[in-house]
Amino acid sequence: MAEVLQRADAAGRPTASAPLTRRRWFRVAGGAIIPVVLLAAWQIVSTSGLVPVSRMPSPEMVWLAGIDLAERGQLGLYVAISTQRVLLGFAFGAVIGIVVGAVVGLSRLADVLIAPTLGAVRAVPSLAWIPLLLLWFGIGEDSKVILIAIGAFFPVYTIVAASLRHVDRQLLEAGRAFGLRGIRLFGTVQLPAVVPSVLSGLRLALAQAWLFLVAAELLASSMGLGFLLNDSGQNGRIDRIFLAIILLAVLGKLSDALVGLLEKWAIRRWA
Repeated sequence: MAEVLQRADAAGRPTASAPLTRRRWFRVAGGAIIPVVLLAAWQIVSTSGLVPVSRMPSPEMVWLAGIDLAERGQLGLYVAISTQRVLLGFAFGAVIGIVVGAVVGLSRLADVLIAPTLGAVRAVPSLAWIPLLLLWFGIGEDSKVILIAIGAFFPVYTIVAASLRHVDRQLLEAGRAFGLRGIRLFGTVQLPAVVPSVLSGLRLALAQAWLFLVAAELLASSMGLGFLLNDSGQNGRIDRIFLAIILLAVLGKLSDALVGLLEKWAIRRWA
């Protein structure tokens, strides 16, 4: 039995005796199987005449559309602007979500006073905020970043508050028995106990930030990937629509992977 258990070297990396599904090369190769299959199926369907190119462009057409936008200097600009908006909104929303979630999770009074109202606000669809934000902040960057921050706030707030409410009482009692109170109790006992959940909340918040980005840029933007989607739809450029969707997927995955690396480091450090 011991032979099938994973063993790690001094750096924490799986050894050759680790299960196949835990080896990095297998995870990379396995994760690439479905995208490669989908790409091949897309190529076959779009070039065989089963679906007209007016509805499904070929991968080559999408690639050429990307090159055309890059040569015009638009593609890199749109990607940079959308990424900047997401990172700013995510940062603001996550920080506020952690603070408010900690207050609600640690204080019964705050839970009674704040949680019901935030629960109602959380149910408001993202598109419902857009007219109000446009009236208050105009069509500039502020309205877009605030909308994205709203999207990032609620997953972090919800998970932080719920995690702190459910910290093992025996751990808290043990910490108090050693004289820990207030900030020291939070940093020594409660924070390490909720780190995995908080980081999961950050990953959800980042995904939500990309969703709210598209909502913001579809209706109130002259640049960005959401604008590219809207403008291409109005002009019948389905190749650019596919390009924007693929870029959003790739950027979302890359940003999630970065947070995943942070999650692994934080769990080793704190949990």
